[in-house]
Amino acid sequence: MSNPANLKHLYFAAAIAALGGLLFGYDTAVIAGAIGYLETKFQLTPAMTGWAASSAIWGCVIGAMFAGYLSDRMGRKKVLILTAVLFAVSAIGSAIPRNLTEFVIARLIGGIGVGAASMLSPLYISEISPANKRGTLVTSYQLAIVLGINLIYFINMLIAGAGNEQWNIEFGWRYMLGSEVIPAALFLIALFFVPESPRWLASKNRDAEALDILEKLNGREHANQVLQDVKQTLHTEKGTVAELFAPGLRTAMIIGLFLALFSQITGINAIIYYAPEIFKSVGFGSNSALMQTVVIGITNTLFTFVAIRLIDRAGRRKLLLWGVSGMTICLIAVGIVYYLGFSNGPLLLIFILGFIASFAFSLGPIPWVIISEIFPTKTRGIAMSFATFTLWIGVVLVTQLTPVLLATFGGAVTFWIFGGNALLMLLFTYKMIPETKGKTLEEIEKYWTKH
Repeated sequence: MSNPANLKHLYFAAAIAALGGLLFGYDTAVIAGAIGYLETKFQLTPAMTGWAASSAIWGCVIGAMFAGYLSDRMGRKKVLILTAVLFAVSAIGSAIPRNLTEFVIARLIGGIGVGAASMLSPLYISEISPANKRGTLVTSYQLAIVLGINLIYFINMLIAGAGNEQWNIEFGWRYMLGSEVIPAALFLIALFFVPESPRWLASKNRDAEALDILEKLNGREHANQVLQDVKQTLHTEKGTVAELFAPGLRTAMIIGLFLALFSQITGINAIIYYAPEIFKSVGFGSNSALMQTVVIGITNTLFTFVAIRLIDRAGRRKLLLWGVSGMTICLIAVGIVYYLGFSNGPLLLIFILGFIASFAFSLGPIPWVIISEIFPTKTRGIAMSFATFTLWIGVVLVTQLTPVLLATFGGAVTFWIFGGNALLMLLFTYKMIPETKGKTLEEIEKYWTKH
């Protein structure tokens, strides 16, 4: 069992890596407070509003696509440092644009950092964590995401309240977007104090370095055994992309891709990005709508703690079944509220909060945990790139199409579409996803080859 000294090293490294999640949440949700003012400033159509909101997400697609390849060759730590630099550059660039094109370019740069970090942070945490703490520690990445979302919702509200509507149209949104430079700089500095992934070092035959880090993270008595298990599985891996689609591991790949896609197309980002505009469209004032987003952020945070508490106890599969069931019910209920014309009352907020709560302890954190633990060491980076790339494609679709869906079909049909996707996710979980709690990464890998 790890002693307090080992846990100190482990928790410190995991916490620093999780800061990538905080910047993920911060960067993607900052647009929720700014998009209305940007729409007025640049006189955007619904389609262009979707483009302004989703421009960072296209960068995320690029970042996720290449981060796995780079991290398998350069190391997890070096690429994480690069993401921190991209965050800072984007924060400055998106605060000072003179037109929409300059804004989009700056957001694309930040998106590349977000996409890369969204794959690398949970991967890194997974590779340094012992089996009995891996679920909790990778879930801390999701907690960091929602804390980042919550933080920027609060900051957006404070900035918006510092001036009138015209001031926000000219300057307020710039302060919202530029504020990210502070957490980006902190992330960059902190990364120089964490070790490289010992499993990546072992895959490069740097066994002495890997063992030294494993001793600090797992304790001397377990470090040698962990390293031997890692080396044994490495000998059976070719490290090729084709290996991921071979019998056995193909199932893991399908699960990873499905989880990644459906964690997004069930509608979470329709609410995270467009919550103020949704609430304003049904009669709430600007300040009231921003306050609702703070309530959403607090709910998201509180129920992520439920996942942290239960994921290594109840298990991944059970939490998914509970949470996705709740998501399905709440999404259908939101559609009914719109359909019956009750959307300007408390029912809309109640069911949206129910959806957020259900997502926060299930389909929010668990896909990051599962896709970080089900792939072989030699190809874990590239496999997670495939899955995370798919995730960001889902984000792009939802972000780009939500304004169009709301304008064309209204809230009822839009949320029923998300509810149908959630029902598909529930059926897939029941049929396809095994329990992985308490298993080492090497044991999980052997499970796929046996089945």
